[in-house]
Amino acid sequence: MKAIVSLLFAAIALVFPLSTFADEAVPADAIHTLWIVVAGAMVFMMQPGFAMLESGMARAKNAVNVMMKNYMDICVGALLFWALGYGLMFGANPSGWIGTDLFAMSEGGGLDYTLLFFQIMFAATAATIVSGAMAERTNYFGYLVGAMGITAVIYPVFGSWVWNEGGWLKQMGFIDFAGSTVVHSVGAWCALAGIMILGPRLGRFGNNGETHMIPGHNLGFVAIGGFLLWFGWFGFNGGSTLLVGTDIGPIVLNTHMAGAAGAVGALFMSSLTRQPALLTNAVNGSIGGLVAITAGCATMDIPYAVLTGFIGGLVTVLGFIFMEKMQYDDVVGAVSVHGFAGVWGTMAAGIFLKGNMFDADQIMVQLLGVSVAFLWVFFSAYLMYTVISKTIGLRVSTMHEQRGLDITEHGEVGYPEFNRDVAYLSEHVKELHKI
Repeated sequence: MKAIVSLLFAAIALVFPLSTFADEAVPADAIHTLWIVVAGAMVFMMQPGFAMLESGMARAKNAVNVMMKNYMDICVGALLFWALGYGLMFGANPSGWIGTDLFAMSEGGGLDYTLLFFQIMFAATAATIVSGAMAERTNYFGYLVGAMGITAVIYPVFGSWVWNEGGWLKQMGFIDFAGSTVVHSVGAWCALAGIMILGPRLGRFGNNGETHMIPGHNLGFVAIGGFLLWFGWFGFNGGSTLLVGTDIGPIVLNTHMAGAAGAVGALFMSSLTRQPALLTNAVNGSIGGLVAITAGCATMDIPYAVLTGFIGGLVTVLGFIFMEKMQYDDVVGAVSVHGFAGVWGTMAAGIFLKGNMFDADQIMVQLLGVSVAFLWVFFSAYLMYTVISKTIGLRVSTMHEQRGLDITEHGEVGYPEFNRDVAYLSEHVKELHKI
């Protein structure tokens, strides 16, 4: 076998001598473009990661509904972010508040289109965070209208303050390298507004304040979804360099170490709170660690990245307990994973800033940024979901929630062999498809 491999490499060397590539200089823009495209494709893989994790944490009767929300997030999000959001976020911004051009971009160099492609994936991520939190009781088209509002306005407006060169938070020195706040907390605060207006699922909380767990239908999906998200995060954080350089290595290493530490932190907190070693806590803990390091992955040394991820895992478990105490029904723990861990990670980016650690001024800028993010996102999303609730409708009927949104919202089920004896199924499908 070794002889065959050696002969193969020898043949390749004869056909394509190394001098052929050495004699031709590859343009720097081409190298950077290749890296950004690959990283963007990796971020795209986070969409199936979210779809599997969220579907696995929901019940079987809502599996299709959750998948459909994640699938269409990337579709409507791409169109609206191209048409409006990208211009608001990255267009010329003399006021420091919103961009004023680059809407429906149709002219530009190859690198311009590449950056648009990469940023579309980020916008879709912010929107899809909401899906899992609001699962199992949300009107499908009401949800999609909300996703449109997030990708077209709510996310890009805040993003323009932080990532646009003219943005007012950017000018103050706010640090959020890849989006602990810009992407993850924005999605989480939208989710919080949505679940507050929706209310909990039927049976989630008792009349006397007791909590009733509603287990998901497929923990295998949850684990695979967690792995896919973790993989995508290397593109999420590493691709945010927007350039090929040696700094990519430390960034992706910090990312990985924080994710690992987040899972350990979650299990540690689970033991302190006398919970069993739940797979869902481990997966959410790792994601909480990844969310936390996203802001400071380019500006932290490894030991502090590990600490940031570990505390992110602790925060994730504590945040889920807090949400239950408040009787806010977050199906997948999105607010604690992306919101609370995102706030911690953004603060940590200022606390553990390489070369300027524990600087009070920088910490205050970070605190201002996370506070402004909550105020803008939560209240604008609350207003948006209130309008949707009063018009299109945000929550499905009690009967539809009991039957499951797969059949009532889509006319199909994810596991038909388990539903063949459901009395209402065939008649409802016929009605939806007008057979």
